[in-house]
Amino acid sequence: MSYLRTPDGDDAARLYDTDRAAQGFVANYTTVFAHSPAVYAAWQQLSAAVKEGMDLRRYELATLAAARHLRSSYCALAHGQVLRDRFYDADTVRELATDHHAAGLDPADAAIMDFAERVAADAPGITADDIDRLREHGLSDADIFQVVLAAAARCFFSTVLDAVGAEPDAHYRTTIEPELRPVLTVGRPIAEPDDAG
Repeated sequence: MSYLRTPDGDDAARLYDTDRAAQGFVANYTTVFAHSPAVYAAWQQLSAAVKEGMDLRRYELATLAAARHLRSSYCALAHGQVLRDRFYDADTVRELATDHHAAGLDPADAAIMDFAERVAADAPGITADDIDRLREHGLSDADIFQVVLAAAARCFFSTVLDAVGAEPDAHYRTTIEPELRPVLTVGRPIAEPDDAG
């Protein structure tokens, strides 16, 4: 769960019902954002717009890199699972989470992960050389901006969840392989099964 009390009321109930219908349980992040459904709706719209603007695999790589730096277990687990389900096997995702340079990525994708991590770690430290490095890998300025958006959006979402103690949902204990879970659990531990929403 989180440090916050789970809100009730009609707006919150609608969010919970949507989660139950889609996935069979209420996600811990939903109970957090149920404190401000308007912000949650705005987040969903922003997230969708960022994803629309770039290749999904690259979005997920940038997101994982930012989440890893932010020590957001919730986001690392969620996006590591997407990478495993849609693009790579569990061993490759484990390498992406520990040392993406050893994961067999092409140089452009490795540079995207490096850059996304830098955005999350030290945005004021980004230089024109960092941007030029991505251009050398064939990224347009629009592509580069999308990587910035993906990393910056992750900073918002991860920070909100961790600041209120939101634990990654208990289902990650069974939906992610035992050898992959520890490298994606980079901050808060996964919720115990009886704590699931």
